[in-house]
Amino acid sequence: MSTMLMPPSEIEAGKHADPYQLQSIDRVVALLDMLSESDVPLSLAEICTQMGLHKSTAHRSLIVLERTSMIERTPEGRFRLGLKLYELGNRAVEQIDLRDRVQPFFRRLATEVGETVHLSVLQRTKVVYLDKVEPNRRVCMTSKSGTSNPVYCTSMGKAMLAFLPDELREDVISKIKFNRFTPKTLCTREALMKSLERVKKRGFAIDDEEIEVGVRCVGAPIFDENRYPIAAVSVSGPASRITVQSVPGIAEKLIRCCNEISRTLGIHDKRRSRYSSPLFHHYGS
Repeated sequence: MSTMLMPPSEIEAGKHADPYQLQSIDRVVALLDMLSESDVPLSLAEICTQMGLHKSTAHRSLIVLERTSMIERTPEGRFRLGLKLYELGNRAVEQIDLRDRVQPFFRRLATEVGETVHLSVLQRTKVVYLDKVEPNRRVCMTSKSGTSNPVYCTSMGKAMLAFLPDELREDVISKIKFNRFTPKTLCTREALMKSLERVKKRGFAIDDEEIEVGVRCVGAPIFDENRYPIAAVSVSGPASRITVQSVPGIAEKLIRCCNEISRTLGIHDKRRSRYSSPLFHHYGS
């Protein structure tokens, strides 16, 4: 990735930026920090009191943040963090060394199962592929890094969706436009929700020829230190090789791989309270 240097003229301009604009930016950042630290959505009055702001000043900042989906308003008129921050967080994951961290585990998993292994993150209603490792086989997957697929018919998408906080999951699902790719594609909200219930119980998801006939995938989530699904890994291959009988064995190796990756990101073996996660403060049921 290339690094862009700011021209001297722009640097000088930054030194003489409008103090009011800088103050407004500082205020917005402080507002987001406050919402992230609150256990419950906050009212306008509570925000004004905690930040020492006039109602009109706070309202202007909230309107800007709400318009950009950085925050959202509850039916009761209170404010909490929005879905846009989740998307930005996932993009940040793409830009850090996640790929470097998973490579050793990736390659070992691909060797163990003898199939293609993918890494992806969730963006809006799609999964974006970040990396893959191919086995030494004649028939391999044609996926490429940077491409995307719908969240509802991919094993990695369902693996991440299943472990999102309830309201955030509902928000993502409400934006899905279901299309049928194969006879097995899940094309209704009800069918997807039933599938996600199974995923949450067993810890992994299956794409059973739902996006491409003849291709079966098994996916599992990678968690951060707050047990939040920030990415997912899948094992993909021809349905003739990834059979119904072989799925449990593949899933066991896959989950072990994802657990090891999660530990490198700070997750602990002992399950933390769900309320330790800032996003659960806002989206937990």
